[in-house]
Amino acid sequence: MNSIYRTIGVASVVIIAVFATSKTLASESQNSSPQHEQSHKHNKLKNEAYYKRVDNEESKTTGLVEKEEQHEERISLSAEKIKLAGIKVESVLPSIHINMVYAPGEVKANGYKSYIVSPRTDSVVINRHASLGDQVKQGQKLVTLFSEIMAQNQADFLIASSNWERAKKLGSDNLSERMLVEVENIYKGAYGKLVALGLTKQAIEKISQQDSSTFGKYDLIAERDGVVLQDDFVQGQHIKAGEAIMLLADENDLWIEANVAPYKELNLALGSSALIDLNGTKYPANVIQEAHTINPVTRTRTVRLSASNTEHKLHSGMFVKVYFQFDSNSEVIAVPEEALIKNSDSDWKLFVEEHPNEFRAVEVTRGRSFGEYREVLGIEPGTNVVTRGAFFIASEMAKGGFDPHNH
Repeated sequence: MNSIYRTIGVASVVIIAVFATSKTLASESQNSSPQHEQSHKHNKLKNEAYYKRVDNEESKTTGLVEKEEQHEERISLSAEKIKLAGIKVESVLPSIHINMVYAPGEVKANGYKSYIVSPRTDSVVINRHASLGDQVKQGQKLVTLFSEIMAQNQADFLIASSNWERAKKLGSDNLSERMLVEVENIYKGAYGKLVALGLTKQAIEKISQQDSSTFGKYDLIAERDGVVLQDDFVQGQHIKAGEAIMLLADENDLWIEANVAPYKELNLALGSSALIDLNGTKYPANVIQEAHTINPVTRTRTVRLSASNTEHKLHSGMFVKVYFQFDSNSEVIAVPEEALIKNSDSDWKLFVEEHPNEFRAVEVTRGRSFGEYREVLGIEPGTNVVTRGAFFIASEMAKGGFDPHNH
C-alpha cells in the first residue's frame, strides 16, 4: 500500500514539472515575437529607401543624357550665317535617277573612219606636203614618191593611149574588129595598172602632158577629211609596198574603249548612254560594240563607245573615265554627295530643317550611287534637307561639342 502511494507521488511531481516547463517556453516565445517582427519591418524600410535612391539617381542620369543628346543633335543659325555659308535647303522627293558604273577607258581613232596612207609599190620619198597634226581635206596632196615600176607603167600607158587614139580615128573601115578590140584592151589594161598603183583619174589624164623626166613621180592624196595622226618617215627614205607612212583619222567621231572587269554584268544594249570624264569635263557617248572575249594581257572585257568630238577636245591616246548610265528601276530619294557627313562612329548623317534656321542631324543609310547624287534611306518624302553647306553646319555643331568628324 505504501509503495502504491509513493509511486503516485513521484508521477505527480513529474507531471507538475513538465507543465511548468511548457508554460515558461510559451511565455518566452510570446516575448520574442514582437522583437523579430520589428526587426524585419526595419530592414524592409531600409531596402525600399535604398532602391528608391538608386532609381532617382538613374532617372537624373538618363535625363541629363537625353538633354545632352538633344543639345548635340540640334543647332540654330542666324540668317546672316546661313547666307554667308551659302546653305541651301531643298525638299527631297522620290524620283527616277541614273545609276553609274565606272570603268577606265582610252580614246582611240575611229577605225571605220581612219585611213592608212601607203604606197602600192616600192618607192622613195621625194617630198612631204602634210605634217603630224595637220587637218587635211579629201583630195589634198600628202606626199610625193618616186618608183621605177611607176615610171615603166606610165610609159606603157602613154604608148597604149596613143595607139588607142589612132585606132579610134582609123575606125572599123581601116582596121579589123579584132585589131580594134586588142588595142582597146591594151589601153584599158595600162590604165588599170596605174589605178592599181594609186594614181587618180586626174593624175592619169595629165601623163600625156608630163615631161619624160618626171616619169616615175607620183603623189599620194587624202582619201577623206581627217587629221594626220602618224607620219613616221623622212625624205629620201625607201618605202616598201604596203608600208604605212601616214595615218589619217576623223577626229569628229572617236572611239572610247572601256576596260570592264569580266565579272561585272552590265547588260549593255547597243546605243546605251554613257559619260566620258576627262579632267572633270563630261562628254556624252553611246555603246556601239561589246566584246565577248577577255583580253589576255589586261584580263578585262572591252566595251567600245562612240563619242562626238566636234570641238576637238579629245585626242587619240588620252586616258579617260567612263561612266555607264542605268536608270533606277523605281523612284528613290537621293541627295548630293556633299550633303552627307560621316560622324565619329562611321555613320552617315545629313541635316534637316525642322523649323526656320533650326537644323537637326539625322542618321541615314547610304544606298546606290547616281553620279554626284547618292540614294539615302531613312528620310521621309518632303523632308527639308540641307543639300549645300552641310560641312559648315557640322563645323558649327563641333564648336558646341558635337563632333561628327571626331576632331
